[in-house]
Amino acid sequence: MTEFDGLPTLRSPVAIAAFEGWNDAADASTSAIEHLEQLWDAREITTIDPEEFYDFQVNRPQITLVDGDTRRVEWPGATVLSATPPGAKHDVVLIRGTEPSMRWRTFCETVLEVCHSLGVTRIVLLGALLADVPYNRPLPISGSVTKPGEEDLQITPTRYEGPTGIVGVLHDAARRAELDAMSFWVHVPHYANNPPCPKATLALLHRIEEVLDLPVPVADLAEESAAWEERVKTAASQDAELAEYLRELEERAGDAVQPPTGDEIATAFEKYLRRRGGSTH
Repeated sequence: MTEFDGLPTLRSPVAIAAFEGWNDAADASTSAIEHLEQLWDAREITTIDPEEFYDFQVNRPQITLVDGDTRRVEWPGATVLSATPPGAKHDVVLIRGTEPSMRWRTFCETVLEVCHSLGVTRIVLLGALLADVPYNRPLPISGSVTKPGEEDLQITPTRYEGPTGIVGVLHDAARRAELDAMSFWVHVPHYANNPPCPKATLALLHRIEEVLDLPVPVADLAEESAAWEERVKTAASQDAELAEYLRELEERAGDAVQPPTGDEIATAFEKYLRRRGGSTH
């Protein structure tokens, strides 16, 4: 097992992870991690050596310029950062990388070893998948949790069977290691899947806000999400076939939606006020 030296001492940290590639439709999940990095001024604390996990002809290293003249090679891999959100009881560990090409079990063991060394007791995995969903409705979130009693997160339990990505494998590895794990997969409209998809990223960040029970400012993303919806609406207005398809999706979604109960609305509102320091009385 890899040893990670010189790691900081954190306060009951929660880890949040996302990976580019198969798990990341429209770059929605890795964009959520990048938003949190910038929002909380996250600091890099370690990286996972890519040498044994990546095929560099599939995920090629990139040449970048530093200060306009020095050339530097940046390798694919996974970076681990730490952050201290304002007002939070827990520190946060952010893990962002590229889905590995090989040795997934060893890769997951390495990620979990980093988490163990940092004192992480919960890991939240983010993913994004393409789906038949209307763009102008709240984008669904499906997923799973390993800890009983998380039903109030109101995620749609996944019934998926078939090929999986590193998010699914890491979730299973965390479960086997008896680590509290949860996965959130946002459903991205397949007909509007060119990155970025700010509405999908926004949906994932709202779930992070619920899990951490603290406000996650998203002002710019909210504006970008509205602009994204307007662009899809314009595209549909110029394509009769797409417009008809979207009408069918909206009708189907409308038939499936169950309105929230009064208790559910009250509970959600109380949580919202508490996160923002307000009063429910």
